[in-house]
Amino acid sequence: MSQQHDFAASLRWWRQRKGHSQLELAGRADISQRHLSFLELGRAAPSRDMVIRLAAALDVPLRQQNALLVAAGFAPVWRQTDLAAPELAQIRHALDFILAQQEPFPAVVVDRHWNLLLANAGAGRLVEFLVGPLAPGTPINLADALVAPDVLRPYLTNWTEVAGYFVRSVEADAAADGTTATAELLKRLLAYDGVEAASAAPPAGPASGPVLPMLFRKGDVGLQLFTTIATLGTPQDVTLQELRIESFFPMDEATAQLFRNWSKANSAKAAQS
Repeated sequence: MSQQHDFAASLRWWRQRKGHSQLELAGRADISQRHLSFLELGRAAPSRDMVIRLAAALDVPLRQQNALLVAAGFAPVWRQTDLAAPELAQIRHALDFILAQQEPFPAVVVDRHWNLLLANAGAGRLVEFLVGPLAPGTPINLADALVAPDVLRPYLTNWTEVAGYFVRSVEADAAADGTTATAELLKRLLAYDGVEAASAAPPAGPASGPVLPMLFRKGDVGLQLFTTIATLGTPQDVTLQELRIESFFPMDEATAQLFRNWSKANSAKAAQS
């Protein structure tokens, strides 16, 4: 298949995925419907600026914008920089600041496939309490840790609801970005015992509360948490657009006090060493 037809098929896929008619997309991109039709049929070749304009009108993520450009025969325009690169030092400083502000409660930074990139001490203390200390540098995927049978699942008392909600979110990601990597992540998660049934179960209704909690229990200690997910505004880099900052907040005073106590104990231990 020619590059022109590769682009035509990709453009049509994105328009349909976003639920726009040709007329709607033409209006959003400020082009004629006739020209858009020719682009989708492969009867007209887009300029680089036209690819970027259509991608912006469709709110296509930067990674997939690069793919559209390549499909049309152009070089990618959006960089993908390693988070450890010197040019992202200010971003890392900002992320470290956000994580520190969340103390003593957990906060983590993950990539688009839920691989752990950064974590604060509160997150480390939660993991250590539940599953024990991890060796430095141990790779962690939050998706696997949440739904696999032998990591967090034994301590998550409402695992069915949380896993179902999480897997449905990954399904939405897979449908939205159309990449093989996200589809493979979803396939891996669904292969874990009980996950497919959990994702098919009806979502928790409003009677369960304004947010879906994460209810952990180990021995006689219970933890009630909810999470927020934030992203960086106006990213101009693929890596930065795909970062997610997940912060955990206590839902009751007992949980909050437990994290404070863990933090104080850690500070006292550090002072003695």
